[in-house]
Amino acid sequence: MLQLFRALSRCPLWLLHGFGAMAGWLSYLLSPSYRRRFQANVRGAGLTAAQARPAIAHAGRMIAELPWLWLRRVPLGPVVRWEGGELVETALAQQRGLVLLTPHLGCFEVTAQAYAEAFGARAPITVLFRPARKAWMRELMDGARERKDLAAAPASLAGVRQMLRALRQGQTVGLLPDQVPPDGLGAWAPFFGRPAYTMTLAAKLSMQSGAPLLLIWGERLSWGRGYVVRIAAGPSLPADSTPESAAAIINKAMEDLIRLAPQQYLWGYHRYKQPRQLPASAPQEAR
Repeated sequence: MLQLFRALSRCPLWLLHGFGAMAGWLSYLLSPSYRRRFQANVRGAGLTAAQARPAIAHAGRMIAELPWLWLRRVPLGPVVRWEGGELVETALAQQRGLVLLTPHLGCFEVTAQAYAEAFGARAPITVLFRPARKAWMRELMDGARERKDLAAAPASLAGVRQMLRALRQGQTVGLLPDQVPPDGLGAWAPFFGRPAYTMTLAAKLSMQSGAPLLLIWGERLSWGRGYVVRIAAGPSLPADSTPESAAAIINKAMEDLIRLAPQQYLWGYHRYKQPRQLPASAPQEAR
């Protein structure tokens, strides 16, 4: 598989996105469970099938572009355009760190890499990730996500501490707050009108460090023309926020962002699943 990834990484983006679009539709048509979940999530968000239909192809493009993004050896500059980058400049000038939040929208892999190239020399970024189960994929991800001015923190107590240290040094951290955390590390909060187990880490990082919140997502342009990294102001969290109320505020911000581009959201993601149990050996502090 590693050899296949390397071969695909040399293909142009337009070709990868073309193959990805076909793969996305095949997955949708051949998997009844995926199709039902996709449709249910779209209905729950109050959207029409026509509004979300392009997301079927975009889900395939998201997978197909990974070899190029993970194994590329050329700068992103020629294929990335920024909108709202001045918000990052303003936040970094405060020297209190910065928390970037993105849902499973567009190309979330490109956002951290683009940030590292554009702003990492001033404030490196640390992103939270869940280690892959397969050994070859772990090796690939470790190399892809550890770049100049870009570090990866595992979804564990050690990773949380790593991110807090980064913020206290005036650096940046990035998270996907619509990712379902392990049991004990989140709170139930509404997401498109349904209770969803939601990570509390994003709010805790911001409130404990004083770092501002910004929203970020990478719009995938048609025909492999690249990406637009879009920045928007993040939500305000009252000082007396509970884990539940903070999770609800962040979920609402994610909803608003997704409604701007429902055609690129990962509607097939199992957002409303029950959280997995932490290993028995997990430190109680992590809860």
